[in-house]
Amino acid sequence: MELKGKRFLLVGGAGFIGSHVADALLRREVAEVRIYDDFSRGSHENLVRAIEDPRTTVFRDGADLLDSKALHEAMQDIDGVFHLAALWLQECEEHPERAFEVNVRGTYNVLDACSRCGVSRLVFSSSASVYGNAVETPMTESHPLDNTTFYGATKIAGEHLCRSWHHRTVGVEGALDFVGLRYMNVYGPRQDDRGAYVSVITRTLDRIARGESPIIHGDGSQAYDFVYVEDCAEANVLAMVSEETDAFCNVGTGTGTSVRELVSLLLDLAGSEASPCYIEGPRARVTNRVGCPERAVRDLGFTASIDLETGLRHTLEWHRIARADGRDVLLQECR
Repeated sequence: MELKGKRFLLVGGAGFIGSHVADALLRREVAEVRIYDDFSRGSHENLVRAIEDPRTTVFRDGADLLDSKALHEAMQDIDGVFHLAALWLQECEEHPERAFEVNVRGTYNVLDACSRCGVSRLVFSSSASVYGNAVETPMTESHPLDNTTFYGATKIAGEHLCRSWHHRTVGVEGALDFVGLRYMNVYGPRQDDRGAYVSVITRTLDRIARGESPIIHGDGSQAYDFVYVEDCAEANVLAMVSEETDAFCNVGTGTGTSVRELVSLLLDLAGSEASPCYIEGPRARVTNRVGCPERAVRDLGFTASIDLETGLRHTLEWHRIARADGRDVLLQECR
């Protein structure tokens, strides 16, 4: 899809990743970026940069994913939709019924509204959680879906809803093309500490800022693929532009970093002389997850461009300003 002159709806556009997708779109010659979010986790502060641009609108200043009528209204005159809204892992574990409604029923509502409103393309935010623990690394998109969490189950359901919806509309007027993005461990400015795995970054930065030793559960050998949020946003834009459809692509770097290595790097970047404190704790649900980036390179033209050290420098500076500002979420993204 050509971006110039087009209008895009970001469902969950005030969130961590969604707000960066908004920024990435506004660097192009789009006609409008429309934000649809209930602000239960996303925030107006995340949109400070975006709303300075007159092409940005916030639909009703708060709208529910389960309100099919509102979704239908929000999609009027929209060319492409980014579906980023979901309850996260811990929320899904604690509130499975709500998770089913939001993550599964909500995705159905988005698909239905797209078809009813003549939207031709959708980018769906999935997750590497669909894979579970790595059977082999790097994990390609054909890796078994060995998930054991409710969150991962809702993402698998969302993927299959997108695929089945696409196939039921192929060859008819109003066919919906889509690409699903399986994010690895996304980090960066505007991130809170409620995400699984990646929250080790913000929690470590919090402890360093307080002059405390970072905590590592187990021996710190757990290894993940950390991808900077601006790279993740770029992947979303490229997925919208791509002619690829009925496809799922990993969004990551292809490089694994252990928690031990990650904490050591954060201590060095922060200039801290503290040493990590190793404690016994519950075993992480996933201890090894590194994605193969080759399909995203081939089909979307996406390659992560920000290395871990650079990304962590940006995140550290953002965290310092956020703490100085005395707010949970920074009002101005640090560059």
